[in-house]
Amino acid sequence: MKLSRNAKNAFMLGALCSVAYFAVYIARNILGAVTPQMITQGYTEEYIGSISSLYFVFYAVGQLINGAIGDKIKARWMISMGLLGAGITNLTFSLIVHITPAAAMIAYAVTGFFLSMIYGPMTKVVSENTEHIHAVRCSVGYTFASLFGSPAAGLLASFLAWQSVFAVSSAALFGMSAITFIIFLVFEKRGIVKYGQIKTEKKGAQNVKVLFKHHIVKFSFVAILTGVVRTSVVFWLPTYLAQHLKFSDTEAASIFTAATLIISLTAIIAVFVYERLGHNVNLALLLMFSSAVIFFVLTYFVSLPILNIVFIILAIMSSNSASSMLWSVYCPSLKSTGIVSSATGFLDFLSYMAAAAANLVFANAATTIGWGNLILVWMGLMVVGVIISLPFDSIKAKLGSKQTE
Repeated sequence: MKLSRNAKNAFMLGALCSVAYFAVYIARNILGAVTPQMITQGYTEEYIGSISSLYFVFYAVGQLINGAIGDKIKARWMISMGLLGAGITNLTFSLIVHITPAAAMIAYAVTGFFLSMIYGPMTKVVSENTEHIHAVRCSVGYTFASLFGSPAAGLLASFLAWQSVFAVSSAALFGMSAITFIIFLVFEKRGIVKYGQIKTEKKGAQNVKVLFKHHIVKFSFVAILTGVVRTSVVFWLPTYLAQHLKFSDTEAASIFTAATLIISLTAIIAVFVYERLGHNVNLALLLMFSSAVIFFVLTYFVSLPILNIVFIILAIMSSNSASSMLWSVYCPSLKSTGIVSSATGFLDFLSYMAAAAANLVFANAATTIGWGNLILVWMGLMVVGVIISLPFDSIKAKLGSKQTE
């Protein structure tokens, strides 16, 4: 079937964003992938957990700041400069961590700030220059690429020393910075990317009030809950495999690679389910959070390593499916508000602040309450997800209609 001009343009724009985001997520996942290596060389879980948490804080605050800036500045500049800055600080971390651990921690945190310049402007430029169905598909593309970054990081960690993994990641960021700047410039000249052509529902600060009509509060909770699993749980997965399931560091890295490769399919599966459910995002969320609860329960009770790995992967995929509803469906739907980048940045801010707090807790919890009880904590978070996904508005409407009768 021949694609329309709009579909072709959406495909090219989505492909560019996906490749750029793939480089971003290689960088974001390498610390988790090389954690077993770093621990064997004397770095403690507490130190690595602190690095990760500080990174999440900088990334979260950066999302809040850069999300708002992304509604004002062209995506070409925001995305390319973010990639370039992240490449510099990412490489700096690996070069100085054995000399000045405190300065290295700051360098890695600043990497998070630079990487926060990517997602909000990317979502805005895609949503404003494509039809909604194409925006959702594009979002699936770069969400898939983001999840595929985890196995790529694990693969690098399986074959290279951890310092070399950081070097390769930085090289990818440098390359993508130049590529995105040039191609976005071409897209702008060809009219594939335009700015300021969307008529908003309200003007100025009133746009923020419009977000409440779009259920921003509910999706804020979705961002917080899925952020913990999407970032912190996946970050500690290699360590979980090594410490709780007793695999060697090399085996843990290899299993992590395979696991995250499977997890990378989540966005595609999630949108497929969403479309089969009649594009009912609330029903999709309820199904996905409920599945996550079931699979975390099975992870807790089944100790056989192979099955344990299968269940925790399915639990992560279920939670990530709910996350896909947020980033691939909900955020692009905010085009009419005129503040897609700001809203996306705000939701990402909540997601990563939750992840930062959880990462500190999980680093100590693994040694204090044990991995088994930590699984129950993750399960409890998914139970909260089930509760907020319940159709309270529909129930309230039905009760109201009965009282009227």
